[in-house]
Amino acid sequence: MKWFGLSRVRAVKEKIDWNSPTPKHIAIMMDGNGRWAKRRGLPRSAGHYAGMQTMRETINMCHRNGIDSLTLYAFSTENWKRPKDEVDYIISLVGEFVQDTNVQELNENNIRVFFIGDISRFPEETQEAMRKVVGLTYNNSGLKIFFAMNYGGRSDILQAARSMLETNKGKEITEEEFERFLYTGQNPCPDLLIRTSGEKRLSNFLLWQSAHTELWFTDEMWPDFSEELFYQSILDYQNRKKRA
Repeated sequence: MKWFGLSRVRAVKEKIDWNSPTPKHIAIMMDGNGRWAKRRGLPRSAGHYAGMQTMRETINMCHRNGIDSLTLYAFSTENWKRPKDEVDYIISLVGEFVQDTNVQELNENNIRVFFIGDISRFPEETQEAMRKVVGLTYNNSGLKIFFAMNYGGRSDILQAARSMLETNKGKEITEEEFERFLYTGQNPCPDLLIRTSGEKRLSNFLLWQSAHTELWFTDEMWPDFSEELFYQSILDYQNRKKRA
């Protein structure tokens, strides 16, 4: 069965023309952890833990395939409405991700980490863990990972507008100037946005930045997101560009 799975991955990957345009910036809505766990009779925390393992595998896939940037919707502004024990567990995973072994792997792969969103609402120890991994990967020049934490597209646009008006009083407002004040800053907008779990909406994620982004959906829950699906999303993106 493992060999059959690998053969399917290889079959999809070989269809991709790596000399033609491929997405340089991929954004992912890692949706369905809780439902994945519920279907297996497991606590929702088990789904979030499994999702973190899939996230690490996906980061490595992006690194191996020369993706420039990866933005992950890790914790939305709406996630605070979930039960406190679930919120606390999701937040605790940040500290687990910043373990020395994970940071060592990031540095070995030349991966740089950023956090976007209003992180001031998180506990101080969580904020410190975020600052730690940002600092330890600061000099890396390979894949850039943007973890969207306490992030919402509307609040991003609102804070950018406030900052721009405060900084550029009396100056002309342009799209290019406005984008400098978004949490994503000078990073290019995503070429491809992937959402798992069968939902087909943006759910307040990168609303400004996704104006011209190709959207790709799968019914698979995030913990089941696979290498085959990763390559399928790139192949579909490339086929759309060829038809354009």
